[in-house]
Amino acid sequence: MAWRLIRFLLFLVVGGVAGYLIPAVWGGQLGALAGVCLASVFWVGIDLRRARKAMGWMRAGELDRVPAVPGLWGEAVDRVRRVLRTREQALVASDARLQDFLSAIQASPNGIILLDANNQIEWCNQTASQHWGLEQARDHLQHVGNLLRDPAFASYLAGGDYSGEVIVHAPRASSSRPMRLSVQLHRYAEQRKLMMSRDITVVEQADAMRRDFVANVSHEIRTPLTVLAGFVETLQTLPLNDDERRQYLALMAQQAHRMQSLVNDLLALSRLEGSPLPGSEDWMLVEDLMSRCQQEARQLSGMLSSDTHRISMTIDGPCQIAGSEDELLSAMLNLVNNAVRYTPAGGEVKLQWRMLDDGQGEFSVSDSGPGIAAEHIPRLTERFYRVDRSRSRDTGGTGLGLAIVKHVVQRHGAQLRIESVLGQGSVFTIVLPAGRVAPLKVEAAALA
Repeated sequence: MAWRLIRFLLFLVVGGVAGYLIPAVWGGQLGALAGVCLASVFWVGIDLRRARKAMGWMRAGELDRVPAVPGLWGEAVDRVRRVLRTREQALVASDARLQDFLSAIQASPNGIILLDANNQIEWCNQTASQHWGLEQARDHLQHVGNLLRDPAFASYLAGGDYSGEVIVHAPRASSSRPMRLSVQLHRYAEQRKLMMSRDITVVEQADAMRRDFVANVSHEIRTPLTVLAGFVETLQTLPLNDDERRQYLALMAQQAHRMQSLVNDLLALSRLEGSPLPGSEDWMLVEDLMSRCQQEARQLSGMLSSDTHRISMTIDGPCQIAGSEDELLSAMLNLVNNAVRYTPAGGEVKLQWRMLDDGQGEFSVSDSGPGIAAEHIPRLTERFYRVDRSRSRDTGGTGLGLAIVKHVVQRHGAQLRIESVLGQGSVFTIVLPAGRVAPLKVEAAALA
């Protein structure tokens, strides 16, 4: 700034000297004054021209096209350019951070809705759109109470106490596709609110299944225990003859066997859920597995009735399968035993193995029993689910057999198909993937 003032004074001095030396009508002194005035006007003109150039650039705001302005105005232009460049970089960085933040919220498994001070929707992520059926463009600045008309949520929003959460049904929920959402509001800057929703449908279903499982296990164990306790009390208090004593002891042994079967099935399920998946290195012959199933089916049939079932076995060519022999045999035996138990005496049970065209293998058990109504079929593999509870207990089932089959099938990458018609019997089929099935040549089968 001092150098600029010195330059201005030198410029005036030069103008005054020039005016004094140049002959003029007014003489030397007037000429000097006129020179100083002209020099001042010239200096101001140049300065105004530079200022106009600088101000034009500032109005345009083109940071990449900086004008060449010397002097003080050039320094001002350069400093303004630096400030604007710094702010531009800060805005770019801030926008990048904002986009990263929004991307993180967008990827959140929870629904996020940002509300303004009037509870109007400013932004929502994709999960929230799925939870509530929102569209960002359509529902922007809509009052959240107009879109989410659940009475529980309306009371929660109006109450102002957001320390807890509220459980509501999703607007798109239906009886066939239920969805329950946990919703909680959080206040932030200037009375704005962040609304978070979480799908708790699976959690509630799992909790309900846990409660049902505990209740069913308790009920299944309590029934034979009650019978056993009654027989023990009878044996202790009443004088019985040998025949009565043998009869009561036989009934007690039956109930004890029932409890033992239940415990064994529960342990089997626990092992299946906690053990590693079976590999594909251990191979076994299908014929050996089916022969053992047929043998046990005949033994069970003889125990249930003097009029035994007709049990047949068909194998479509020699074959071997890979997996856990204990698990696969357990699943096959459960299907076979169920067929024998639920088929009336003298009925027919068929065991069949066949290769499919795509390389998969199919083990099926068909019976001539009473069949199963269509509405029960999707729930047959649930633990303790029974079509006819009293009849299931009469046959000695624990209600866990098909649940074990489902777990074994899933662990081997297979599929379980159930086909049944009331009055026409049922067909239970396990379809093993091609990677676990290998047909044998006739020569190799003979050597085995």
